[in-house]
Amino acid sequence: MTAISEALPPSSGDSQPEDRVAQQLSIPPEATVPLSVNSMPPIVTEPQPNSQHRAYRWNRTNYSKRRRTIDIWSFFLTFLSGSWLDGKQWSYLSGYTEAKQAARRRRQAIWIRDTFLELGPTFIKLGQLFSTRADLFPVEYVEELSKLQDRVPAFSYTQVEEIIERDLGKSIPALFANFDPMPLAAASLGQVHLATLFTGEEVVVKVQRPGLHKLFTIDLDILRGIAKYFQNHPKWGQNGRDWLGIYDECCKILWEETDYISEGQNADTFRRNFRLQDWVMVPRVYWRYSSTRTLTLEYLPGIKISSYEGIEAAGLDRQTIARQSATAYLQQLLTDGFFHADPHPGNVAIDPTTGALIFYDFGMMGRIAPGTKEKLMDTLLAIAGRNADRVVRGLVGLGAISAEADTDPIRRSVQYLLDNFLDKPIEGQSIAQITDDLYDIAYGQPFRFPATFTFVMRAFSTIEGVGKGLDPDFNFMAAAQPFAFQIVNSNGNSTPDANTFLAEIGRQAAQVGTSALGLPRRLEDTIDKLERGDIRVRVRSSETDRYLRRLAAMQQNTNYAILVATFTLSATMLFVTGYTTGAGVVGAIALISLVVWFRQLRKLDRQDRMS
Repeated sequence: MTAISEALPPSSGDSQPEDRVAQQLSIPPEATVPLSVNSMPPIVTEPQPNSQHRAYRWNRTNYSKRRRTIDIWSFFLTFLSGSWLDGKQWSYLSGYTEAKQAARRRRQAIWIRDTFLELGPTFIKLGQLFSTRADLFPVEYVEELSKLQDRVPAFSYTQVEEIIERDLGKSIPALFANFDPMPLAAASLGQVHLATLFTGEEVVVKVQRPGLHKLFTIDLDILRGIAKYFQNHPKWGQNGRDWLGIYDECCKILWEETDYISEGQNADTFRRNFRLQDWVMVPRVYWRYSSTRTLTLEYLPGIKISSYEGIEAAGLDRQTIARQSATAYLQQLLTDGFFHADPHPGNVAIDPTTGALIFYDFGMMGRIAPGTKEKLMDTLLAIAGRNADRVVRGLVGLGAISAEADTDPIRRSVQYLLDNFLDKPIEGQSIAQITDDLYDIAYGQPFRFPATFTFVMRAFSTIEGVGKGLDPDFNFMAAAQPFAFQIVNSNGNSTPDANTFLAEIGRQAAQVGTSALGLPRRLEDTIDKLERGDIRVRVRSSETDRYLRRLAAMQQNTNYAILVATFTLSATMLFVTGYTTGAGVVGAIALISLVVWFRQLRKLDRQDRMS
């Protein structure tokens, strides 16, 4: 029996398992992925006195709810103050320009990213989720959050021993023939260790960070109050944004990621779905050595899929890998209805011997609900026909737009996108560009994209980017066409020709018939709503709106004039009575009010000249 390793780091002469694989195949060691769970960053050990790594206040097992409340609310109030100032043109020195606003937003986005790391695991995960929500936040925020690195100190080996013994009922020496006390990698939710079973099988053991459940409970309780505040905020709560719904969605995802039993079940389901494809590998779960906070999986090292030099050194075909990565994800989405929600390059590797795809990290998975594929297909057919009304109805059916929302501006935006999107053949389109255009339209509109939709779009963009890195001629849209034809022909058609067209004509005719039969009921429902007073009539007059805006601006100018007069008079009285310091402070406030008043007068004058 091999004794358990001592809690000492390996000597400089020792080679790690991933290094041995790299040496045998002449692959750079940094190109390998050494673990078969989530793509955690390189290990950051506990900070020493002379270490460059800082100690985070959240990196503990006990947390103060009062301290967390102060930290979190301080961040959000500072964020709201900066966001408010961002929209005030008078706050820009030497005048306002769009370039200055973008630069200020970029600085604030960097501050948000760094603060999320300071606030700990809950916010690191929220930042990663929000990095897909360009429909909610400005593009500068989304781009910076996508750079959020989950690099945090590891917790001690003593804590690892306590968690494993408490959850599995036995000590580490009784469970494993060998267990490396130095983690392979560490992240905000946990860390992984290389181990060997008594059967000789090499495994990786993923252990959850101590106190994580308590931290999530405290943070999410505070965030519910913030979500309620955002729901009623005049800026962030406009356009029907359902912040409480977004909060519930994030809670569900975060709690799922902390349940390692659920993650293991996801891995088993994923492996069963690809049991007929020998070019896909999924680590096996060892259930005897797993619990809600400990997950033991087969050790499957590989070459990182974005390490193009490593793939070349292994003698593998990059074009084949690009095609297989797209095929694998399209099968997950359109055939299985169960897909990997975070397929970034760290979560997909290549077997150096066979070239098979290796998938890691099954904590965040997406599911396509029954009937969604058909609704999605209806929307795609509407896009192909440039029918904006039908596209909007499809988006309502998919839950991307609220049924109560004003769809007129949405329809105009969708029509603009269709006119520009369909100028080129589908093979010439870029998923990333389509996603950016869609999010540009969605920002500021009453869209409410479900998490599944944003996960799919992010995964499409990631796979397209990796595919183009592997093969410059790779086109994701072209790779997706066979799957689209498969869905179109699911009723028995064998080729996407005239039969498909006739089937579509028949389907639309059936829809017309159904609509005609349902017309009396819909009229009756409308009359009932009129009688109950549930129908709202929205009337807009551009002339009236302009006069109302002018009236509001004049009222604001009057308020500023009163403020200037009041502060000037107060400063004069204080100066006469000998309170020079107070007079200086109040005089400065009067001067600031005067500058703001002058700017408002100029703005009103410009509006008068334009009208």
